[in-house]
Amino acid sequence: MKRLWLIILFCAPLVAFAQQVVVSGTVIDDKSGAPLQQVSIAAGRVSVVTNEDGDFTLKLDKGVTSVTVSHVGYKTVRLPVGDGTTEDLKIRLKPTVIQLREIVVRNENARELVNIAISKIPENYSKVPELLKGFYRETAMKRKHYIYVAEGVEDMYKTPYSRGTGRDRVAIVKGRRLLSQKQGDTLGIKVAGGPVQAVLMDLVKNRDFLLNQEDLDNYSFTLGVPEYINDRQQLVVMMEPSQVTTYALYHGKLYIDAERMAFTRIELDLDMRDKGKATQTMLVKKPFGVKFKPRELSCVVDYRYEDGVTRISYLRNIFRFNCDWKRKLFSTSFTATCEMAVTDSQSENVLPIASRNSFDSHDAYYDKVEYFMDPEYWSNYNIIEPSESLDKAIKRLVSRYRRN
Repeated sequence: MKRLWLIILFCAPLVAFAQQVVVSGTVIDDKSGAPLQQVSIAAGRVSVVTNEDGDFTLKLDKGVTSVTVSHVGYKTVRLPVGDGTTEDLKIRLKPTVIQLREIVVRNENARELVNIAISKIPENYSKVPELLKGFYRETAMKRKHYIYVAEGVEDMYKTPYSRGTGRDRVAIVKGRRLLSQKQGDTLGIKVAGGPVQAVLMDLVKNRDFLLNQEDLDNYSFTLGVPEYINDRQQLVVMMEPSQVTTYALYHGKLYIDAERMAFTRIELDLDMRDKGKATQTMLVKKPFGVKFKPRELSCVVDYRYEDGVTRISYLRNIFRFNCDWKRKLFSTSFTATCEMAVTDSQSENVLPIASRNSFDSHDAYYDKVEYFMDPEYWSNYNIIEPSESLDKAIKRLVSRYRRN
């Protein structure tokens, strides 16, 4: 099983749209009014997701007639889009009610359902090389304050899903980073792999990570309560560690389209019962004299069905840990997050990304991009809108950088 890596160190082309149609707003739960994050907003192959505040902005070419709003456990909403700008919408999603009569009892056991879905990967996913366009962001927080933000636009070349990830490549189109200039924020966090998470964490394609028979034998499987994604019923398979291994295992939840038997969502949480094994999975290196205490490593990978093909659409990794310094009475909590949203894809006349232009899995994104303060930096690109708290943090980081 592959590892998700965190490095702790001391630190001193998306398609450009004409913006003829801009759809923006907030997605909330119809009953509670609470904002919904990671909601997919799509028009064909062009898409974004909502941020932590439920906000989104989708920039489209003229001629698009509707957008689809979908989220796990909610009824899908389709909104008409006319010429001009449609902004500041408030979209209410209603939870899907699963009635007992809708649940079909299957004879297959849960592990067999996973095996069937694995066998159908070449059929359900891309059979040709594709170029995906994505927006990537990684952040680090010290306690409740942001100390680091890096984000960028990337190209991702993917070979057919009948092959492995050996020739898959990621290239940075443009990117920026902002680091706290406050003297007390002396700990910087780097997520190894960075934008290459789109390759490493495409779990359906990179089966060396989890979906191989050797790793799956370390788990027990049970059927959970079915869910709906994009108005399609999903079989839910729960995974729990059943063996003692030399490395940490995961608690997992696999969503499988009941009709096509395709993986549509994978949720993983690292087993934290053995702190030593969890540290081995999460940490690459740290400064001398710092004690690393892991608290959480969670992953979400979403796939979206469009034009008869299922493609990776969104991923998010969260690392939570504490650090203890010698001669300090209390430990400090840190949170590192990286997320990527595929915003467009191309299947015709696709050329590979040259190795010399690609981002290596051992590189840290922090080292590959520069400071950039232009408020119009993203121009016509589709991005994950910063939450209100992140937006304020970016402004503070820029202000401190300018003062120093």
